[in-house]
Amino acid sequence: GKGVEQDMKKAFYHWEEAAIGGHHIARFSLGLMEGNLGRHERQVKHLIIAANQGWGAAVEQLKMCYEEGHVSKNEFAAALRAYQRAIDATKSPQRE
Repeated sequence: GKGVEQDMKKAFYHWEEAAIGGHHIARFSLGLMEGNLGRHERQVKHLIIAANQGWGAAVEQLKMCYEEGHVSKNEFAAALRAYQRAIDATKSPQRE
């Protein structure tokens, strides 16, 4: 918040704890933070996990990583398939 000193080490710790607990937005956020720090291999790993959990924003970010050469065509295709499986798993006749 305003007027509060930011502690990025502590922020990373809490995002990692949430991501380990299965929070897809935390995983996605870690991917963004790693990318901002230039750690693209770690970024891609976080984004792939978030995509596997059905988070569409992670797929869009992976697309940008693919275009920049940080993720292979095979990795991107596998992430897309996993994303689609996650989305399909949430569909039910009652929701439609």
